[in-house]
Amino acid sequence: LIIPIILIFMALPLRSQQEDRTYRLMVLDVTTNELTLVKTFPYLVEAPNWTPDGHWLVYNSAGKLYRISPDGQEGPFEIPTGTITRCNNDHVISADGKEIALSSGTAEDWRSRIYTVPFEGGEPRLVTPLGPSYLHGWTPDKQTLAYCAERDGEYDVYTIPAGGGTETRLTDAPGLDDGPEYTPCGEYIWFNSVRTGLMQLWRMRADGSAQEQMTFHTKINAWFPHVSPNGEHVVYIAYYSGDLKPDEHLPDKNVELRLMPATGGPSRLLLKLFGGQGTINVNSWAPDSRRIAFVSATHP
Repeated sequence: LIIPIILIFMALPLRSQQEDRTYRLMVLDVTTNELTLVKTFPYLVEAPNWTPDGHWLVYNSAGKLYRISPDGQEGPFEIPTGTITRCNNDHVISADGKEIALSSGTAEDWRSRIYTVPFEGGEPRLVTPLGPSYLHGWTPDKQTLAYCAERDGEYDVYTIPAGGGTETRLTDAPGLDDGPEYTPCGEYIWFNSVRTGLMQLWRMRADGSAQEQMTFHTKINAWFPHVSPNGEHVVYIAYYSGDLKPDEHLPDKNVELRLMPATGGPSRLLLKLFGGQGTINVNSWAPDSRRIAFVSATHP
């Protein structure tokens, strides 16, 4: 189903809810604002990734991972994850498309930890023994993972070798730092931080140096920057500042998807929708750097 150019999509009033909720996996062409409906689900689905070959979208639902073709004609098919069955909406596909890194709660303490698994599925391998750890980025060379983690009461950006090892803390500002994602060249990490009041987008070098604020919003909270494969643009989700605290990213909110140059500068509105948590938590750019995938919520 192709939906013509549109700017406001299902910006519905809040209800108390999940009752009768449906979820739409969508594709948006950021150059034309053309929307394509991939599939409607009568249950929660979240956080689509696009595979590097363009053939699949990967999303999570009810603690498991699934793949579906971007036209909705193939799938959904479950990606087996063995004994790890509490996958959340933080998962990333490696640059070569051969592996998935994912975050999942554990039966022992429910704290999220990070694992890697072959794309075709298998028993995931633990990377971060400490939790909670929420994955967001993977270097192009597959050597390093970037994530948000709570340690001693503070949420900051950390990195760790993808094969496991000692984690490195990259941020130490008071308040939440979240959503770290590498640029395609691997030299920078984009992230979001509440350190200046509202949630804003920031950029730093991959070693944590040269931390630089990239957005300066006064009425919205900017979350989860995703850099296009060609390195030219950043898409992100924005919450209205009066709807929640700056360090909250909740579901069931009226939100915006926005686009800005990766070099910095003003952003533009792509879309208004009803969603939030799970809409676009992880990088969902298509390989062509024209399209993004996302999830919106609606009522019948």
